[in-house]
Amino acid sequence: MSKTYHYEHKVPGGKLVVADLCADGAEVTEAQISGDFFVEPDEAFLALSPALVGMPVRAGVEDIVRRLEKALESHPTTQMHGVSCQDIAFAVRRALAEAKIFSDFEWEIIDPGVLPTPLNVALDEYLVEEIRQGRRKPTLRFWHWDDCATVIGAFQSYQNELYPEGIQEHQVQVVRRATGGGAMFMEGGNCITYSIYAPESLVAGLSYEESYEFLDQWVLQALAEHGVNAWYQPINDITSDAGKIGGAAQKRSYGIVLHHVTMSYDIDADKMLEVLRIGKAKISDKGVRSAKKRVDPLRRQTGATREEIIQTMKAVFASRYGATMGELTAQEREQAQKLVDEKYGTTEWTHRVP
Repeated sequence: MSKTYHYEHKVPGGKLVVADLCADGAEVTEAQISGDFFVEPDEAFLALSPALVGMPVRAGVEDIVRRLEKALESHPTTQMHGVSCQDIAFAVRRALAEAKIFSDFEWEIIDPGVLPTPLNVALDEYLVEEIRQGRRKPTLRFWHWDDCATVIGAFQSYQNELYPEGIQEHQVQVVRRATGGGAMFMEGGNCITYSIYAPESLVAGLSYEESYEFLDQWVLQALAEHGVNAWYQPINDITSDAGKIGGAAQKRSYGIVLHHVTMSYDIDADKMLEVLRIGKAKISDKGVRSAKKRVDPLRRQTGATREEIIQTMKAVFASRYGATMGELTAQEREQAQKLVDEKYGTTEWTHRVP
């Protein structure tokens, strides 16, 4: 039985590419690529769509790119502006995966104010379940805290990541999160952290690496509005002309994607080095300066306060995706606190990887 597929992809910094396909469950039977991009000569453009016919519906982006490039070999003078074979392959893969885009959902932004770090971590798990159950809309949540904590990745070794002496001296609370990735050294106001919770259809057809940049295009725009030329550096780092800014982590489960990012605003690097065993490697590309060391890419590059940057981020997200402001309910907070008591605040969870 034949089925139709459609996906529209706005290339970052480029043009719109649209993929319209028919498939019989195994192969693509019809294909049409269109958009407001530029391709010369016309014969090169006309070769693109037929190249997709007969392609397995489960073909990956690299396979699709190879098909398109092979079709263009007969047109060695081809010039493409505002689009590339990679962009077309992205749209085709997303179409066949029946992927959604941000604007297909009704979004809320919540900014619940200062919370203990264990509660911030537990909220990630709880809000994923709320969206899975249909009790909450797809959500963007900003974190705030005033305690001193280190949040370690789900699979990191406690003893390999941390200096016990530094933990004790600086009274650092260690919390293990549900996602992978590296340790985050968190004091009040030193980072900008946010979480996105959405149906997994938002990242359908994308690898983890591909989805990081896709999910954070709005962040790159917000940073640009503060004069920062930022981009994604594989696998999961946000960097800029002046060095690394932050990193992302992600978890997909039960049809929901949890994606969160921490960006350094103004970190006491001396203290971080006394707490994190891998601190020296982490700050090597962040421009630590002078006798009083700081890791301060966002403060230094923007000249803006942390609050001003967050307000810009909210405005950009709302403008791009039609999001409205919401709130964290008392019940949600209470239920997340239960997760702290039963899991995230326990020795068993924190030391699950000794």
